[in-house]
Amino acid sequence: MPSDDVQTFATRATDAELDELRARLAAARLPEAETVLGAAPGARRWDQGVPLADLVEIVNYWRTGYDWRAFEERLHAIGQFRTTIDGLGIHFLHRRSARTDATPLILTHGWPGSVAEFVDVMDELADPQDADAPAFHVVAPSLPGFGYSDKPAGTGWGTEKIAAAWVELMGRLGYRRFVAHGGDWGGVVTTVLGGRFPEHVLGIHTVLAQAPPGLTTDGLTAVERAWTEETRDFWHQRSAYAKQQATRPQTIGYSLVDSPVGLLAWIVDKFAEWSDTQDSPFETISRDRVLDDVTLYWLTRTGASAARIYYESHQSLDPELRVDVPTAVTAYPRDIEKCPRPWAEKRYRQIVRWRTPEAGGHFPSLEVPEYFVNDLQEGLAAVLSRS
Repeated sequence: MPSDDVQTFATRATDAELDELRARLAAARLPEAETVLGAAPGARRWDQGVPLADLVEIVNYWRTGYDWRAFEERLHAIGQFRTTIDGLGIHFLHRRSARTDATPLILTHGWPGSVAEFVDVMDELADPQDADAPAFHVVAPSLPGFGYSDKPAGTGWGTEKIAAAWVELMGRLGYRRFVAHGGDWGGVVTTVLGGRFPEHVLGIHTVLAQAPPGLTTDGLTAVERAWTEETRDFWHQRSAYAKQQATRPQTIGYSLVDSPVGLLAWIVDKFAEWSDTQDSPFETISRDRVLDDVTLYWLTRTGASAARIYYESHQSLDPELRVDVPTAVTAYPRDIEKCPRPWAEKRYRQIVRWRTPEAGGHFPSLEVPEYFVNDLQEGLAAVLSRS
């Protein structure tokens, strides 16, 4: 049975907060256009970051067309709760299934994501239209320092502690054993869950498999070698944001908490670069869903506290950690870090399903939601059949 320590939670920004946001957007000071202006539509147009014309367009929509209240209503309809674990308030969405055979499932987001990544898929995961598909009691917590979870006042809230907190959270909801899914930081937390808590975790599904260090490319296929080269290029050439947040999160945090345009550009840059699109992220992801995510960061003033997860956990995954519970892996083609299966098998000892879809990037629940749901259902069905 659910614990009395779990309390219902209601989201409601004040009209004054929303008016102040619009006023700040109207008064924004913007730089001149990028010097690659005039480049043809495509990735090259984003070489120096978010193009000015794109930013102006979404800022205007954020100020005059976007409806935060609709997102608040969606969160309320799913069900929001908070509980305190190790002195820190944790916010989470909880959508129970009507099916008696449903399995508890915890979904963990990453950065620059939030629970906004999952609002469009939770209903189908809980009560699928296909009666033959597995059903889940879905729990989607906000990472510490993100959204409506509390901001840690001291160090220590890295992925290991978060994973332990998720076990405690699920136990309070009456879910002693459960499955887990994640991507980005959520993928790291999910790996830790599978490796550290096999007595509670029936199995995992991840879109971020991470191999132990020190492996060679000997014996890899040409495609797998290309994956390693792309991942190495990302960390060497396109990960300045991660180094900044891992080493100086407080410094960038001032801009992210004080300037809505600065916050928007910092996040939209990643939606653009990490999505499976030719030019703009809005080819596949709605402006409203991206703005749900950005506005959640803005209203909760979590630009700095969310960035600190890099300070706490960057490159901290235990090299010796092994995952023996059944594991399903999906590597989307435009994700930023793809691990060859032979490497993944060195850490995940029981991979029961491996998929490489033809479309999708770092935010599959937003980019290809129908495929994401089907893949998660099938992957976790394979996991459960082996557990």
